[in-house]
Formats: sequence, C-alpha cells, structure tokens
Amino acid sequence: MSSENPVARADKPRDRGMDYVVQFSGVNKYYQIYDKPHYRLLQGLLGGRKQYFRKFRALQDISFRIRKGETLGIIGRNGAGKSTILQILCGTLAPSSGTVAINGKITALLELGAGFNPEFTGRENVYMNAALFGMSADEVSKRFERIETFAEIGEFIDQPVKTYSSGMMLRLAFAVLAHIDADILVIDEALAVGDAIFTQKCMRFIRQFQRNGTLLFVSHDMAAVQNLCARTIWLEQGKPTAIGASKAVIDRYLQMTLQEVYGEDVTLRSTEAAPREQLEGCLLYTSDAADEFCHV
Repeated sequence: MSSENPVARADKPRDRGMDYVVQFSGVNKYYQIYDKPHYRLLQGLLGGRKQYFRKFRALQDISFRIRKGETLGIIGRNGAGKSTILQILCGTLAPSSGTVAINGKITALLELGAGFNPEFTGRENVYMNAALFGMSADEVSKRFERIETFAEIGEFIDQPVKTYSSGMMLRLAFAVLAHIDADILVIDEALAVGDAIFTQKCMRFIRQFQRNGTLLFVSHDMAAVQNLCARTIWLEQGKPTAIGASKAVIDRYLQMTLQEVYGEDVTLRSTEAAPREQLEGCLLYTSDAADEFCHV
C-alpha cells in the first residue's frame, strides 16, 4: 500500500472532478490467509524474506463514480464484496491499493448493532451512536424526542440494548441515522430484519433523503433495489460484472442465478421479454471498457 492516504475526503469541491461525491479508482482489497496458525508468527519474524501466506482478493479493480443526488445500488451474492466496498467508503477499512475520494459527510447503517454497547440503555446508546457521527450532546438532546418517536420502542428506550430483539435494534439504529445531517447515506442490508410497517417508514425517509442526498443501497431484495436505484452495480467474487440501469442489471443477475441452480436452459421471463434497448442499458464490465464503466 502506498504511504499516501488512499482515502481523500473534502468538505468542499476542490476541482471539477469533485462534482462527483464518491469516486473509486482501481480499488483493490486483499487479505493474508495463513494455512497454519504458526505461519503468522513466522511471517512476522522473517518479514519479507519468505512468504507464508496466500492472498485472498476481496475486491479487484473497482472503479465507479457517483454524482450528488444519485442513488446507486450494489448487488451480488454473499461474499461478492458489497460490504467491503461500503466499509472502505465509510473509512472503517482501508483499501490495499487504489484511491477513494469522498466529498461530503457520510452516515451509514452497515451492521445491526454496530456502534452500540449492549450493556448501555437505548437512551445512552442514542447519545453514544450519534457522537460517532459528529453530533454534540446538546444536538442529540434537541432531537432526542423525535428519535424516540421514530424508533417506537416505548419504555424499552431505558432498558439495556442486550434485551432488544434484532427488530428493536434496527428501529433504534435507523432512528438515530434518520436524524443525522448527512450528504451521503449508506445502507447495507439491515432493513431485512424490520417488520413491514417499520420498513415502509424507513423507505419513506429514504425517499425524502433522495431529494437532496446521495444514497448507496446494498440489498438482496431486488424489488427494493430496482424501486430505489436508477443505477446498479453487480459484483461477482470481488469483481465488477456489470453496471447500468437497475432493471437491466438485475435481470442479468437473476438470469445467471437461475441458470446456476436450474441449468442453462432456464430463461428469466422478464429478460426474455425485455426490449433490446432495455438490455443494452446494462454495460458488461471488461478491462477494455473500464473508462466507460467509470463514467456511466
């Protein structure tokens, strides 16, 4: 990894390129995998004289740009690298190579319960979680009643979070998220544990946020991705497979999934019936098309 910081953040646009609020350029992420526990110790002792690990590449040559006010969906199977992209974007993970430029304040719901202490009450966790996003205690106090009303967990707000169900945890986490002043909102599959009524409440907030903010949305709910996102990226084994109009990309993804399960003769009905120009809204990613992929 270069000694320079691979993640650049700016409060104001620095040049014309910063019309984009998020830019990934040739981002890679790999992990060192040791077949035996003592190999890790040997690697530390011997340094670069001998390599005792093999590289697992979680992300390979990821490049894309997102304009202000755009909503981008990211789809793919488990282990495809979706959450890794979001963690790099939010600064909780550093890329092994490549650059990431961010222009704006990010708030994220990456993992259910992240930023919460299970021993603290819901009320205490609201203050702590909001502080992680840069809010002062006074700001939280002014918004606390609205946060409590949004969460709708009643008297459990003063009970330890370890007594919460996953649905209650989601309610509290999203309630805090909804009252942070952010430019970029990142959501990673967490809405899947919510009940129908609260999920609709979250969707209404997301729709309202989309009027002025930028959204990155990761989900296995293809209907939600298609409904919310104009563009979608499909990842496969850490590599970008396609990017383009959400319906076209989702149809290709579902077609591939069906064929792997049921065989090559299966055809997704919506893809089979789709007009040619609709399918052409999906750009298959190749190394030769990298520049076009980045600017779509």
